[in-house]
Amino acid sequence: MSAKSTDDKKAQQAAPALPTDLEAAPSPHLQARILAEALPHLIRYDEQTVVIKFGGNAMGDQALAEAFAKDIVYLKLSGVNPVVVHGGGPQIASMLKKLGFKSEFVHGLRVTDKPTVEIVEMVLSGSINKEIVAAINRQGGKAVGISGKDANLMIAKQITEMPDPESNIMQAVDIGYVGDPVEVNPYIVEMIARSDLIPVIAPIAASRDGQTLNINGDTFASALAARLKAKRLLLLTDVAGVLDSSKKLIRDLTLDEARAMIRDGTISGGMIPKIEGCIEVVEAGVEGVSIIDGRVPHCVLLELFTEHGVGTIVRRKRGK
Repeated sequence: MSAKSTDDKKAQQAAPALPTDLEAAPSPHLQARILAEALPHLIRYDEQTVVIKFGGNAMGDQALAEAFAKDIVYLKLSGVNPVVVHGGGPQIASMLKKLGFKSEFVHGLRVTDKPTVEIVEMVLSGSINKEIVAAINRQGGKAVGISGKDANLMIAKQITEMPDPESNIMQAVDIGYVGDPVEVNPYIVEMIARSDLIPVIAPIAASRDGQTLNINGDTFASALAARLKAKRLLLLTDVAGVLDSSKKLIRDLTLDEARAMIRDGTISGGMIPKIEGCIEVVEAGVEGVSIIDGRVPHCVLLELFTEHGVGTIVRRKRGK
């Protein structure tokens, strides 16, 4: 085994004990076992679309980012059509701080005035998007960077009201140029994905009158996955997944179980909107949505091509 960094060791301890060093040379018997386990999954996802939201610590850690890029190339080579949507909150915050802007948030969304949205687009569509494209290309892939503006991929509307976290009653808000998807036109993504290219998408969209809007990365990826009728949606996070009342990882959640856990308070805080989004995506036709631990190297391959996975999958029925 190659030497691991301190961060990698912490990630391994927080995650299931699964083999993650894909570069090591296993014995022939282990190779056969790995292939036997992966083969049914390879068949299952052959020529299927999988949307992956890339974000969190994995974006800021070079080793994890390289492992992610390798995973995406492996998916493409194995016959899967990966569609990458990325976030960039920490990078945006860093750039705003350098330029002397203060970051304010309302219900978890960044207040974005006109100068700020220009910086957000610069960071997301420029710096971050091209870094991910370059990382995938270094691993032998052919990635293409676009945003929701390209070919009118995503039309959005400005957010003017949001539910109060405590009462759940809708309240008027003024958070600037932040939007929600209202229309998805996936033609450009489908054309790219059907070729040997890999789309990498920045969550920036335009309103019907042409105004640039910043879209939450999870929201963008969810809307795109639903419109594409993707086989799976993977949301990379900085947590192991959904935990039960004993703080143990729940690997599989049906829609009814997820709703019940929200009602009884087992799922709380910031995980509530994430799970509610998962429910909406599954109801829209996506087979399953997985909240996976992006701190685990090669988490994408582990989630799709092993029985164990590295997070929580939300689906209509267990095993379906």
